[in-house]
Amino acid sequence: MTAMKSRLENFSSTLEDIIDKVGQPLKPFIPVLARFLIVATFLEDSLRISMQWGEQRSFMEQRRGFPPGLSHAFLSLNVIVMLCGSFMVISKRHQELAVYGLLGVVISQALGYGLLFDVSFFLRNLSVMGGLVMVLSDSIVRRRQMFAALPQVSETNKRTYLQLAGRILLIFLFAGSAFHGDWSFARAMVSLLGLMACLMVAVGFKVKYSAIFLVLVLSISNILINNFWSVSHNPFRRDFLKYDFFQTLSTVGGFLLLVSVGPGGYSFDEKKKDY
Repeated sequence: MTAMKSRLENFSSTLEDIIDKVGQPLKPFIPVLARFLIVATFLEDSLRISMQWGEQRSFMEQRRGFPPGLSHAFLSLNVIVMLCGSFMVISKRHQELAVYGLLGVVISQALGYGLLFDVSFFLRNLSVMGGLVMVLSDSIVRRRQMFAALPQVSETNKRTYLQLAGRILLIFLFAGSAFHGDWSFARAMVSLLGLMACLMVAVGFKVKYSAIFLVLVLSISNILINNFWSVSHNPFRRDFLKYDFFQTLSTVGGFLLLVSVGPGGYSFDEKKKDY
């Protein structure tokens, strides 16, 4: 038993070294790519609302009962906040304000479009919110670096809680989608490994490598399942797939930022460093 445990630890260590070596050239670009992907769904949504303005207003007024003026204000405000918030996240300016604004958009759209009790929508948006929470935790890290000489106890606790919340929220998209669709042996194995990786992310054990695995799985499945570019005969189906595609991209961005920022204090990875 001891010999087998030792071999597994050696194999794990070797695999981690290989991943670190292969990923080293990409390391400087990960935070930038992560931030862009996190807001990808907001950029796409603002563009879609702008290009389908008439249809969006008709839906809000006829299906949701919004008065004409209120529907116009609701859609306009959503587009403005999504565009401004996205560019602030990417450029790392006023990140807290941007995150709060984008979180407000997620909640307001769930209420405005009547999707609050749609389980798939709810789980996906929890993961999108997880990516935004990771951005918020990263902004606190940077602020602590700017004011390193001042007492930062409360800020440190806040960052730690946000990193924990971000980790847990991120896994909901995969956990919710793992049980949908046709089953095969390969899919069952990927789902099982993915759920194990989700659990590892949630508890903060080998977070970097678990998150990288989920990035790969979500990216491949996103291309294979949400291939909206191949759907031309059904505009409604294409828009639905496009929406899922960009929301998954945002979740991938959240996992990439988790790789860059780290799991935070409430994790097995950080506790191991204390010993």
